[in-house]
Amino acid sequence: MKYLIVGLGNIGLEYENTRHNIGFMALDHFVDKQEDCKFSSERYAFVAKTKHKGRQIILIKPTTYMNLSGKAVRYWMIKENIPEENILIIVDDIALPLSTIRLRKSGSDGGHNGLKDIISSLGNSNFNRLRFGIGDAFSQGRQVDYVLGKFSQEEAKVVNEKLETIDEIIKSFSVNGMERTMNMYNGK
Repeated sequence: MKYLIVGLGNIGLEYENTRHNIGFMALDHFVDKQEDCKFSSERYAFVAKTKHKGRQIILIKPTTYMNLSGKAVRYWMIKENIPEENILIIVDDIALPLSTIRLRKSGSDGGHNGLKDIISSLGNSNFNRLRFGIGDAFSQGRQVDYVLGKFSQEEAKVVNEKLETIDEIIKSFSVNGMERTMNMYNGK
């Protein structure tokens, strides 16, 4: 059994640790906790592979930039022969309060360009996603500055605690599937 975990973000130092890169941050946190697991630069993504309870987990951070994330997702899904139900996309969400985690089996792009491109590339929206709330504490017309801004020290503490939860969710998803994982973690 193979599982594809995709953390959305943008490559480059200017985007490192920004709200929009929470997907990259989540996968970096997960990989740092695994033995003998490191990212390597491969086609369309930084890729790391590990195992958990007999399941192979392939983690990718697309290098195509956020708005072309679908290219990397489709490529790795086909290359590794992973069905849509075994894919989990980790993405930031301004519609959710800071550090709120919401798991869904499908849905719209919610105005998120990364999800929009994945839906376009796959031809449907029937893939699992973990939406990580980054809040909406920005004034009118300042959304881009906000999502591309870094977390404050206070926010970073809260985010780091939730990254531990995401580690648990990734493992649960690979062993228990999405339905049980949603029941365990949604609303926590």
